[in-house]
Amino acid sequence: MAGIDYRFTDTSLLKKALTHRSMGSRNNERLEFLGDSVLNLVVSSRLFELRPQAQEGDLSRMRARLVRGISLAEIASGINLGKQIMLGEGELKSGGFRRASILADAFEALLGAIFLDGGYDACRAVITDLFDPLIENLPDMEDLKDPKTRLQEWLQARARPLPEYELQREEGADHAKKFYVLCRVPDDGTAVEASGGSRRKAEQTAATRVLLTLQRETTK
Repeated sequence: MAGIDYRFTDTSLLKKALTHRSMGSRNNERLEFLGDSVLNLVVSSRLFELRPQAQEGDLSRMRARLVRGISLAEIASGINLGKQIMLGEGELKSGGFRRASILADAFEALLGAIFLDGGYDACRAVITDLFDPLIENLPDMEDLKDPKTRLQEWLQARARPLPEYELQREEGADHAKKFYVLCRVPDDGTAVEASGGSRRKAEQTAATRVLLTLQRETTK
């Protein structure tokens, strides 16, 4: 198949991997389930081999960065998978071949098809070829941590109490709701309010701003 170093013996598996559910019941969803499992196993194995000093938490964060939907969609685009996905008329008209979720799902289905067609070693070889360069270029461990974790660890390292998060209010219609969250450090009263499309995103943004505030204060 163009874009990856693998040639299918059973081309019907490739066809099914590239068939979106908008085309009917014979689609790629089962292959996607299988491919997701193989992908997580191989990426976990490669991280274990290539990052021998990394702790369990760091390995988990690296894997999450590598196998998240947006990363898989970028890989799918890089191998021109979008142009080969078979979509129903509605998805085709709406540009579904460019949608990140469709690209990511098709990529996982493709891996599932390779696993069934050529076995684990063949699938591992394809994944390794695509993901080893990404592993080499992963950002620093600190940058992989989410803002709430970074703030918590910064405070714990200084024997300070953990931050508190409080939902202040919600605004907007259900399909476009905005959440406002206050992040506060109890011992000195440092507090920042931030908003986001979900409560989690609002908390992450607030945590980032609180940490920046605390770091600036310690360098004065």
